[in-house]
Amino acid sequence: MSLFGSLRGKGPSGFGYGSTAEEVTQGISLAGRTVLVTGAGSGLGSETVRVLALRGARVLATGRTEESVRRACGAFGGEIVALACDLSKPASVRACAETVRSSQAKLDAIVCNAGIMAVAKLEQASGYELQFFTNHMGHFILVTALVDHLADKARVVVVSSGAHKGPPKEGVQFDNLSGEKGYSPWQAYGQSKLCNILFAKQLAKRIRSSGRTANALHPGVIATPLGRHMPGVARGTLSALSPLFLKSVPEGAATQCYVATHPSLDGVTGEYFSHCNIAQPSAFARNDALAERLWTESERIAGSV
Repeated sequence: MSLFGSLRGKGPSGFGYGSTAEEVTQGISLAGRTVLVTGAGSGLGSETVRVLALRGARVLATGRTEESVRRACGAFGGEIVALACDLSKPASVRACAETVRSSQAKLDAIVCNAGIMAVAKLEQASGYELQFFTNHMGHFILVTALVDHLADKARVVVVSSGAHKGPPKEGVQFDNLSGEKGYSPWQAYGQSKLCNILFAKQLAKRIRSSGRTANALHPGVIATPLGRHMPGVARGTLSALSPLFLKSVPEGAATQCYVATHPSLDGVTGEYFSHCNIAQPSAFARNDALAERLWTESERIAGSV
């Protein structure tokens, strides 16, 4: 089988690399359900919002500003509520969570989709390296603030990346979360994506008895605005490769839509998905002690910012 044939093959779920978000949700009615999606201002987030609304969900679409979400999602049909949620700013995250909690409708799913990638030079938020804070801590603060607002059998879906396999040698540099002792754009990104999986893993343990679930996933490699912070050469290389090797946005959004909605995944929790099928993440991502330590440290940070 050729490289492209193997990539386009289906897995045990009946879906695979080339499946789209519309295909994996075909025939699923989300009428009466409310789903929150972060990073709805572009790319995979806006496509996820579009497809979930198409299937009948009421979608709380969040982005850095309400205006950015309205620009990206304003032409979509269905019930879409634009909310500001800048994950690098704790006050914005907490304000968003408070707005959601004030609604009577419980959340049937949270799709933690937003993220930034390979910031060229060290930048910080609240004294912490920006990718760690935005990709992990912003979602940690948001989700933990909304746990009590989750419906029965609700799903938390955390978008990670295959890049979680390229973190620093310690896995998570707890003594360098500021980035000031040394910074590598890709290692910092890998660390933040590892934290996404560890967060989902530990959350799954904490909410298991409630019937709610938490899973992480790799969406594939897609040329989206996620790479806007990358150096120009790397960004150009990614764009040049797009027609040959990269997923389209509808394909990239498939796994998170699948994990958030598919009936076959009722009760499935603590897993890592790739191309709409369960996959095995790195050894660091399967480390229970590391997940517990990250949770404890994240609670400390959340309490201090």
